[in-house]
Amino acid sequence: MTTSFYISVEIIIVFFHILKSFKVFSNVVSLPDKSKRKMKRIGLLSDTHGYWDKRYLKYFENCDEIWHAGDIGSLEVAERLADFRPLRAVYGNIDGQDLRIRFPEINRFQLEGTDILIKHIGGYPGKYDSSIRETLMIHPPKLFISGHSHILKVKYDRNLGLLNINPGACRKIWFSSGTHTLYDST
Repeated sequence: MTTSFYISVEIIIVFFHILKSFKVFSNVVSLPDKSKRKMKRIGLLSDTHGYWDKRYLKYFENCDEIWHAGDIGSLEVAERLADFRPLRAVYGNIDGQDLRIRFPEINRFQLEGTDILIKHIGGYPGKYDSSIRETLMIHPPKLFISGHSHILKVKYDRNLGLLNINPGACRKIWFSSGTHTLYDST
């Protein structure tokens, strides 16, 4: 198996731990201690909209880095995450100038030999946003992370050979798209 597969599996495992904390899944096992492995473990989140939850620290405890896919919502949230673990982030459509100065719109980098691209508004296989579609078609990364929809999605794009991940919204209270139903995880 390739490194990108292992990184993706680590990211997906962290997703399930976040979802478990919001009572989406209740039977997720704990992550193993990071001292017993060699590859980086990534904590991935998006669309916090300024909301801070102390459980972020609990679920990212065994992570080496935190990646935020935009709509951070406040400099305080970004700083708290960055104080806890190295933070890679992009700004989203609700982020003000303070966050737009600190973070790029697109963050493309290599990690353990895997080409990774993060952009807040990105879409998903077959429906990529026009602002990133050409980049993905010409030079697709192996891992494409985007937020914005507030819907957790993990899809493999066979045409481009990339894994597309949207971590969904990381907020205690949010509105589901379409129905405007208030959701409270407590």
